[in-house]
Amino acid sequence: MSDLTRRDAVRVMAVTSLAAALDWTPAQAQRALGLAAAARRQGTQASQPSFFSAHEWDTVRVLVDLIIPRDERSGSATDAGVPEFMDFLLADGDDGPRTAMRGGLAWLDNECVERFGHTFVESADAERRALLDLIAWPAKAPPELSHGVAFFNRFRDLTASGFWSSKMGIADLQYMGNTAVLEWTGCPPEALAKLGVRYGG
Repeated sequence: MSDLTRRDAVRVMAVTSLAAALDWTPAQAQRALGLAAAARRQGTQASQPSFFSAHEWDTVRVLVDLIIPRDERSGSATDAGVPEFMDFLLADGDDGPRTAMRGGLAWLDNECVERFGHTFVESADAERRALLDLIAWPAKAPPELSHGVAFFNRFRDLTASGFWSSKMGIADLQYMGNTAVLEWTGCPPEALAKLGVRYGG
């Protein structure tokens, strides 16, 4: 077993997801996460999007909350500032990810118009979920929806990166680091029993 800490594991997952979502190298993703975290701490993120159009912004806000909704444990993706995170990353980013994002959001709208007669935002919740169910599981998705599948996979990765790199997301993980421990009394007996291990002696 490596000595990778839980915090390191969370950072690796966020970097990996972000790199996959935006087709960046791990180094680019690590730098972007650092810049986004700094912007969050300084409160420098604008209330109006820099990259997304008004309609795209509305679509992104609905879609991220379908991926990570509010529950009894934490707030939703919008509560955690995920749309702002995405906008920050894409505002000055490479053309490839920006084009892919715009194209994917347009695909979502076009598919909803063809199926339901209105855009994704204007669709009923059941209609939105019906479409997402078709593209959320790549192995089950019809071949003709491959563009939607590719977009949704990247978008879901980006949503996860934004949420679990936020203060709310770290709290949702119940990360217990960054606190002083005055006295270490060992692992609780119930945790040792659950793992089937014990201290040597």
